[in-house]
Formats: sequence, C-alpha cells, structure tokens
Amino acid sequence: MRGYFGIGAEHLSKPMNLGAVLRTAHAFGAAFTFTVGAAPKLRDVYRSDTSRSGDHVPYYQWEAIQDMALPRGCQLIGIEITEDAFDLPTFRHPLSAAYVLGAEKEGLSAAMLERCAAVVKIPTRFSLNVGLAGALVMYDRLLSLGSRGERVETIHTARARRVSRG
Repeated sequence: MRGYFGIGAEHLSKPMNLGAVLRTAHAFGAAFTFTVGAAPKLRDVYRSDTSRSGDHVPYYQWEAIQDMALPRGCQLIGIEITEDAFDLPTFRHPLSAAYVLGAEKEGLSAAMLERCAAVVKIPTRFSLNVGLAGALVMYDRLLSLGSRGERVETIHTARARRVSRG
C-alpha cells in the first residue's frame, strides 16, 4: 500500500474499544497508534488487543491536543458524524494521514475537529462502535490506496475453481 497512516482516539473511556482499534490497526499495517486525553489500563486493553500491537506498532499517549506531534506532512482526519463531513466512500485519503476517532458518547471535541484537515463520516443510520468505525476507515483506505487491482472473482469462477479442486 502507498503512503502511511496512524489511527487513534480522543478521550476514549472503554479499554476494550481501544484494544480493538489497536489490534485492527496492527492488522492493517498502521505506522503508529495514539490516544489523546485517555489513560487506558493496559491490562484491560490487552484483553482485546490479542496481537499485542504495542510490541509491533508505536503507540503514543498524548495528554492533550496541543501535545500531539504528528510527522511532518501528516494530515489529521477526524472520523465523526457532522453536517459538513465527507462521506467515507467518496473521500480521497491523503497518502500521509492520522485518523482520530471520538469518545463513545461525546465524539470528537470541538478543539480536535478544529485541528483536523478534514472530517469523514461513515454513512450509516446511527453511530457505530469505535472499534468497528476504525476498522471500516482502515479498510476503505486499503481499498482506495492499496494495490489490490480489479476484482476478478465472480460466483461462476469461484464455483469452477472449487469443482476443479475436486
């Protein structure tokens, strides 16, 4: 995949949600993960982060927004349901991006939204779980920037391949 990305959350209160984001970030090849204003209990986080992502992907724990130190040229992209947010399926991901998810109840703070270069929403009827929202954003990035090529598998070719295997 071209470029790099990081993903994190602001004011996350549920360690299991953070663990899911970290594990999924590791699976999708994130360059780094982070939290802002969260104090996760790592023992609880590791219950859902079974890949022990911290051993493989750098994790930054910033106390406040002003403490955030993203790499030069890395654009901060908020994931939040706002009226002016871009729908995820139409969004062109930057090559260098850090995606930030909001807390379970409050979402992203006004100060964090102000810092974002863009805000993206997942076009659903209501808000999704933080871990799932992060996974969808990372998967969309993979589809749009990855080198997967055209989809060639059809039901017909899949059946033919199964039959030929015997």
